[in-house]
Amino acid sequence: MTEIGIIIVLGLIIVAFAILFTFVPVALWISAWAAGVKVGIFTLVGMRLRRVIPARVVNPLIKAVKAGLDININKLEGHYLAGGNVDRVVNALIAAQRANIELTFERAAAIDLAGRDVLEAVQMSVNPKVIETPFIAGVAMDGIEVKAKARITVRANIDRLVGGAGEDTVIARVGEGIVSTIGSAQNHKEVLENPDRISQTVLSKGLDSGTAFEILSIDIADIDIGKNIGAVLQTDQAEADKKIAQAKAEERRAMAVAQEQEMKARVEEMRAKVVEAEAEVPLAMAEAFRSGNMGVMDYMNMKNVMADTDMRESIGKATDDGQDDNNNRRK
Repeated sequence: MTEIGIIIVLGLIIVAFAILFTFVPVALWISAWAAGVKVGIFTLVGMRLRRVIPARVVNPLIKAVKAGLDININKLEGHYLAGGNVDRVVNALIAAQRANIELTFERAAAIDLAGRDVLEAVQMSVNPKVIETPFIAGVAMDGIEVKAKARITVRANIDRLVGGAGEDTVIARVGEGIVSTIGSAQNHKEVLENPDRISQTVLSKGLDSGTAFEILSIDIADIDIGKNIGAVLQTDQAEADKKIAQAKAEERRAMAVAQEQEMKARVEEMRAKVVEAEAEVPLAMAEAFRSGNMGVMDYMNMKNVMADTDMRESIGKATDDGQDDNNNRRK
């Protein structure tokens, strides 16, 4: 064999070994064997064929075996194929074992596939979490607004993590309890003097039912006085009553103006009729003269009566004005 042929053969051998070590994770198999984890080389090849990254399964398995957990590699691979985080589930199982929390692989895998952080849940079971609510406003019976901020100490409930409500539900329920407790107080001073009354009342309602948490305590962190809602409502009501009264007064004024206009129209109509009637008087007198029903003496007597009447009215007005002047002087 020539030197060129030998070089070609050596190159093919090197390429074959490179492909073999790339497809078959020999280094990972050696690491598992050194850690005392029995994983067959053909099992690793099968993972490659099933498009599973062997390191994502074998390394958590090594960790679990070293921690004393009895876990089957098939379960880990099945959880990986289901879209779960194998490493996080194994870490949660190790943490639960150290804290003497009963947690099976099936339960941990279900919690992980449900979208919750199973490791954080185990850690929260050991070290409870504090949830702080924003300022929640309630109105006492005397109309004064009271604002309270609470700190809720919760512990994860492993059994209710799948299907249980989250933190938002706990905050909403606690807020509802705070508003109800403040609203049942006779006056705001009772709430200020006994803020623990809110905690005791809210805590006794069992607000953690159906949630993924167990409420350990509810503490009032801050309490403050808000607006006088009763006075604001009364002011708004008075303003509304005022506007209603103004509207009714405007309506009455409009009706009075309309009636006045109507009366003026009637007066003008009567005046027109009087003028019309007065215009007919000379015609009637002329007709009376022509027909002989009225003579010159009758006409003169009528003029005298009219002049006498005007004189009497003038005297009466002068007398009334004089009396008014005397009265004003006396005053």
